[in-house]
Amino acid sequence: MEEELQYIATFDANGKPLAGSRYYTLHLPPDISASKFWSVIVYDNHTRMIISTDQPWPSVFSSCKKLVVNQDGSVDAWFGPQAPAGNENNWVKTIPGKGWNMILRLYYSTEAWFDKSWRPGEIEEVK
Repeated sequence: MEEELQYIATFDANGKPLAGSRYYTLHLPPDISASKFWSVIVYDNHTRMIISTDQPWPSVFSSCKKLVVNQDGSVDAWFGPQAPAGNENNWVKTIPGKGWNMILRLYYSTEAWFDKSWRPGEIEEVK
């Protein structure tokens, strides 16, 4: 079994619960602390299951062929009921009226996680 670390977020940067009707972004700085694989996936607060939408897999992950990586090597994940123009490949659909939470999984995390030199950004609401 692969070594896995999980970072769970249930609130945005302002301390508000994550809401399916709002739009958010999560910035993952360059050199993401996973030597094998990483993923950001959304779960439904009520069912505690992966959120059920018309997306085949509600996540942004390192092995996705369509993943958009910024020039500096960082990645921005987007969340909301509709894809933000130009960011469709890094978007996870949410459901208005439903709360959600996000899990960042790092497989075979690097030393940067343990010495705290790499940390994900906070989930920021986009207005």
